[in-house]
Amino acid sequence: MTRHLKWLLWVVLLLIMAWPVETFALDVSARSAILIEAETGKILYAENAHEKLPMASTTKIMTALVALEQGEAEDTVTVDASAYGTEGSSIYLHLEEEIALKDLLYGLMLSSGNDAAVAIAVHIGGGTQAFADIMNKKAIELGAYNTNFVTPNGLHDDAHYTTAYDLARIAAKAMENEQFRQIVSTEYYRAETGEIARTFKNKNRILWEYAGGTGVKTGYTKAAGRCLVFSAEQDGMELIGAVLNCPNMFEDAKAMLDHGFENYETNVMVKTGTIVARAAVSGGEKSLLELTPSRDIIVPVEKGTSPSFRTRVYMDEGISAPVYKGEVLGYVEVLDGDALLLRRDLVAAEDVPDAGINYYFNRIIKRFAA
Repeated sequence: MTRHLKWLLWVVLLLIMAWPVETFALDVSARSAILIEAETGKILYAENAHEKLPMASTTKIMTALVALEQGEAEDTVTVDASAYGTEGSSIYLHLEEEIALKDLLYGLMLSSGNDAAVAIAVHIGGGTQAFADIMNKKAIELGAYNTNFVTPNGLHDDAHYTTAYDLARIAAKAMENEQFRQIVSTEYYRAETGEIARTFKNKNRILWEYAGGTGVKTGYTKAAGRCLVFSAEQDGMELIGAVLNCPNMFEDAKAMLDHGFENYETNVMVKTGTIVARAAVSGGEKSLLELTPSRDIIVPVEKGTSPSFRTRVYMDEGISAPVYKGEVLGYVEVLDGDALLLRRDLVAAEDVPDAGINYYFNRIIKRFAA
């Protein structure tokens, strides 16, 4: 090899080493954004996630959740004057029309009916203010401490706000409800009740534009900008995200989901049936009882890394026989650093019968027989 060629190769090598390496980073247009793993709530990406902002019709996630928890899908709702003619997006309810709560919920979540939201609020809470009180109580219960609801539909009010973090928490809880999940994953729905025929098309393009899309809700007002809560499931892992005031909401949502699925995977930390603790039992045929998680403990981990979570076990005190297999007798917490990631019930792995007279009689016989 000539000196000239060696010199050229060294120059090329130095240029390659000096060339800036492009790393994948999210660049979303949202003022506030978050992506979490649904089961644990572990944050996989966040940008300004705790700023209080208006959320437009993503409000209706909480409206639907409260309605499903406190009403029945087959309830008949009579549309009153407060719901009739509500401004903004509408399913065009008629005054005094009778319609099933189920159909209102599909109109609420697919077509974003503001009138449907008011009709639901009146039916469940007796009025929008009373219903907002129920929504706020539920928000506190879910740990959404930086959220305040004034309306059931998200029409703008300065005192009506949330954060991307809170909104993702609310959506994760709502997605645990099978009826809610069914509604928000539906692309088209034809109402079965009401005075006129209604067909609703879901405004959430994630359902048909992203592999594994499962929900959940779009929103827009001039004050809030474009808002979206979205979810998708791939390889047994479901991710939930929220973007507020996001001009490119669908594109950004897809990029965030790509980031999550490309960089994280689920890890079965403890399988059901695995003994994680033993508890003392009094008055039983056994003095120690084995405890196992009620369900598999599955956690998200960054690909190429080992899980670094730790567990903390709490058991009931004063356990006495009889104990039956599957009985809840404590819980185990999984912590990511100091942050609580999830809590799972601990259940009895076996029966422990009461040590009756026959048990003690048999022990005496065995002792003398020995």
